Amino acid sequence: MFTDWIYLGIFLVIAFALPLAAITFAGVISPKKPNPIKDSIYECGIEPIGESRIQFKVQYYVYGLIFLVFDVETVLLFPWAVAYNQLTLFGVLEAVLFIAILAAALIYAWRKGALEWL
Repeated sequence: MFTDWIYLGIFLVIAFALPLAAITFAGVISPKKPNPIKDSIYECGIEPIGESRIQFKVQYYVYGLIFLVFDVETVLLFPWAVAYNQLTLFGVLEAVLFIAILAAALIYAWRKGALEWL
């Protein structure tokens, strides 16, 4: 029994030590010749004009999060749809509750104006 834990410990040590050794070795032997051209910001071969960092609207992120929520909903509801004939009443009610929670989230986002493009 104890030997199983020893094997696990050895595996974990190797799993952490090997990538750490590779990264350290690469950092030690890599050439370090900084110059202004290498340190400049590269944007697809075009010289940056003005400030290279710009702020995006929070609305892009909100759209992304809402898409992610409904994408995950689709993935989670697909097995229920495939096995609909074999589901018990509890399984159907669980799916209905899941859809109701996500519908409430959609209504909340809609009323807050998160879905309106400005």
